[in-house]
Amino acid sequence: MSERRRPSEFRQVELTEAALHIIATRGIAALSTRTLAEQVGLSSGAIFRHFATLDALLEAVVARVESVLESTYPSRELPARERLERFVEARSAAVGNQLGILRLVVSEQFHLALPKDGSARLSSCILKTRNFVLRCLREGQDAGEFRTDVEASALAVVVMGTIQMLALSTSNPRPPAQLQAVRDGLATLLRPPTSSRSKSGVGSP
Repeated sequence: MSERRRPSEFRQVELTEAALHIIATRGIAALSTRTLAEQVGLSSGAIFRHFATLDALLEAVVARVESVLESTYPSRELPARERLERFVEARSAAVGNQLGILRLVVSEQFHLALPKDGSARLSSCILKTRNFVLRCLREGQDAGEFRTDVEASALAVVVMGTIQMLALSTSNPRPPAQLQAVRDGLATLLRPPTSSRSKSGVGSP
C-alpha cells in the first residue's frame, strides 16, 4: 500500500479524527488498527509509528474530545442567559460535526471500553458540562431570566437533551424552521411563565 509521508503530528490528528468517525458510525467495538488503517489509507503497521498501542490512540481520542468540548464554553463575563444561548449553539455544532464525541459521552459501553484514565477524564467532561448548565440556569433564575417554578436540575436535563437533538440533526438534516422551532421551544420552556420579555431566546439569532 502506497503511503504518503506526513508529519507524525498531522497523522496523529488524522487518526484520532478517523477513530471518532468509526466510533460514530460503527461503534467502539469496530475500532481496531485494521479498520483505522482502512479509514485513513495506511497499513496496520504504520499506525504503530504514531501510536504505540491502541490504548495510546484512545487516550488521544479522549484528549481530542476534551479539546473540542472545552472550546464550546463562552466567556464567564456574559450574562447567564446569553452564556447559555451561546453554549447551546456552540456545543450542538461542535458535537454535531464529531458525532463520535456524542457516542462516547452518552454510552456506558464506550466508557467501559476506554482505558481507566480516559474514562475518568470523559466523566469529568460530562460533570463539567452539567455544572456549567446548572450554574447558568441558577444565575438566570436569580436574575429573573429563567423560570423558578421548576428546579434548575430538571431544566438542565432538558437543555442537555436539546443539545443532543440539535447535534444529531447534523447527520440527519432537518429543515431550518424545524430546528429553530426546537430552539424556540427551549426558550419558551425556560422563560418565566409571566415574563413579558421578548420571545427571542436560547438559540435565537
